[in-house]
Amino acid sequence: MSKKNTKKRIAKKNKIPAKSNTKKIAFIIITGLALLVGGIFSYDFINKSNTAEKSIVKKAAAMSDPSILRGGEKGPTLSPAKFTGNVARAYKIAEQNPVLLDSMYCYCNCKESIGHKSLLSCYADNHAVSCGICQDQAFFALSQYQSGKNIIEVRKAVDAKFWRPLS
Repeated sequence: MSKKNTKKRIAKKNKIPAKSNTKKIAFIIITGLALLVGGIFSYDFINKSNTAEKSIVKKAAAMSDPSILRGGEKGPTLSPAKFTGNVARAYKIAEQNPVLLDSMYCYCNCKESIGHKSLLSCYADNHAVSCGICQDQAFFALSQYQSGKNIIEVRKAVDAKFWRPLS
């Protein structure tokens, strides 16, 4: 007779309850609830941040004052000469258009995650090197600006194109 069958027979004879999965199930439920609550708080935080950004744009448009949009990045951008291809092009845009990029919210959400002040902040460090969102926003913002839109209109266009709720 195997050890397994012997243990079951002894447990049954002595009326020892069989092991249950109660602890595992409780752990899974608690973990799931913790993840759900954390996700709700994160979603609420990001939504409030995006709502605040949108109200800033409305206020700037109402006052016709694009300076309200500026994040206040004071650091210089990295030299485009350090990079090649699209990365170099994006850093060149930042170098030549700091006021424009400082007026844009960055939709990779680096403001919340690493404390950036605006899209320009991504070009004051190496962040934009590996972030396609930052690069795409710079290209799009410049194309809108070159098409004759003012900074407030560019910001509205960037917000409309890049804003997405986080899931």
